[in-house]
Amino acid sequence: MTLVTEALIEEVVRGFYARVRDNPDLGPIFAGAIEDWEPHLAKMMDFWSAVMLSTRRFKGNPVMKHNALGGVTPAHFDTWLGLFRENARDLCPPDIAEEFIRKAEMIAESLKLAKFGLPGVPRVRSAGAPL
Repeated sequence: MTLVTEALIEEVVRGFYARVRDNPDLGPIFAGAIEDWEPHLAKMMDFWSAVMLSTRRFKGNPVMKHNALGGVTPAHFDTWLGLFRENARDLCPPDIAEEFIRKAEMIAESLKLAKFGLPGVPRVRSAGAPL
């Protein structure tokens, strides 16, 4: 059985965000939100270390960060997942790639629900007024 390592996490994160930056749909969104890529990549390595290795290194609020992004549509999450799947399968042994992908799919679904709600269900503020 192959194990996930910090080196593999770094390779996955760097490879994925290289694909994101080159993508015509996602690249401009990320370019508008991230000026200095190294701190972002370091934070994403901490995030994936926490997800894959339970290291607890990540400190942050992904929902808040993604909700603040303008110009994002539900389709962008599908593009994001497609790039992530490709990247994981290109860089990881099959069992590890599928574990990365399974977790990425859950994360993307959670972020998408937090940003857009359920299709056809109006989102409601805590005071009861629709968003």
